Amino acid sequence: MKMIDGIKKMSTAQKVLLLIALIIAILVLWRVGKAVFQKSGGGGPRQPSVAVEIQPVETGLIRDVGQFSGTLIPKSQFVVAPKVSGKLKKLYVNIGDRVTKGQVVAQLDDEEYQQQVAQAEADLRVARANFEEARSALELARKDLERAETLHQKGILSDSQFDTTKAQFQAQEARFKVAEAQVANREAALETAKVRLSYTRIVATWESGGNVRYVGERFVDEGALLSVNTPIISIVEIQPITAVIYATDKDYFRIQVGQPVIVASSVFPEKKFHGRVVRVAPLLKETSRQARVEIDIDNEEGMLKPGMFVNVEIEFGRRENARIIPFSSLVYRGNRQGVFLADLENRKAIFQPVKVGIIEGEKAEVIEPADMSGYVVTLGQHLLQDGMNIILPESGKKPESTQKAGRPSGSK
Repeated sequence: MKMIDGIKKMSTAQKVLLLIALIIAILVLWRVGKAVFQKSGGGGPRQPSVAVEIQPVETGLIRDVGQFSGTLIPKSQFVVAPKVSGKLKKLYVNIGDRVTKGQVVAQLDDEEYQQQVAQAEADLRVARANFEEARSALELARKDLERAETLHQKGILSDSQFDTTKAQFQAQEARFKVAEAQVANREAALETAKVRLSYTRIVATWESGGNVRYVGERFVDEGALLSVNTPIISIVEIQPITAVIYATDKDYFRIQVGQPVIVASSVFPEKKFHGRVVRVAPLLKETSRQARVEIDIDNEEGMLKPGMFVNVEIEFGRRENARIIPFSSLVYRGNRQGVFLADLENRKAIFQPVKVGIIEGEKAEVIEPADMSGYVVTLGQHLLQDGMNIILPESGKKPESTQKAGRPSGSK
């Protein structure tokens, strides 16, 4: 109020001078403020800055790898069972034991079968004795026939007598053939008895594959009464071992027999196993739209076991000198996929549309533009728009050897 009263008491000249002084002060303050604002870089609203992290565009190897999961199964597996019935007298192997081709793995009680062999041998001796008797009788009958024929030609022996002698010879010849057949029958019976006796020694044998396999399961114990085809043990082949995977139609036509494969198991995280595709099913199942693929894996050390879960990598292709960026740097702006390149000189982010090729884990191949270089934003890019200011962390300062990074040559 005192200031207003003082102004009212001023003369007109004083009031004019005061007004001029206020106008000059306002002009000076406006000029100073304008200069400060321009120096700070703003001719309009100040653009916000986004803190980001960056990584360089690299050149190197990238692979097109298919990732699958599957289960291990034996290369082959079969059950050992007896061909004859009997009591299991001895079991020579147990679960996990090593078995070679032709090895005796079990023995049945064979007393009954030995008795059958002895009986067959006795029957054969009787049949051979009968055969010798029939052969001697046949020789005598032949001589009688020869004499009768001579006498008949001389007219000493009548026709009826000659016919009787001839009939006797033919009857004896028939008895000889019967005795001969009985010998053959008894010999066959003896061989059958011997074969049945040999079946009491149960042997593990197979036609193809390696000479060494392992006992997978045991189904009975010693002393058990077994009938024909009762399972005793199972035999499995685990070198090589087979992995079974299922491929969808996207990967099915890229899998070929003979392709190399890398297999890993969570049980042995530091160990990689090598194999190859050996069989590809000719059809996809209607229920799952997947096809069965079998892979043989080298298992010389026997570390892999049937039933284990494995992860499988099949390489479909590779590029030696590809432009590689982190997969996390890819973003969409509108309907365009691209990355934000970091202009390290002006601290700005520049959106660059890209065409992506192979993706391997956290790496992505850039096909277009082929000459892209510099640094891409890998963290904070979801907040960026083309041309926005960026803030780099202290560790992200421009390297001394790095030139200004912006749009690659030829891009718009």
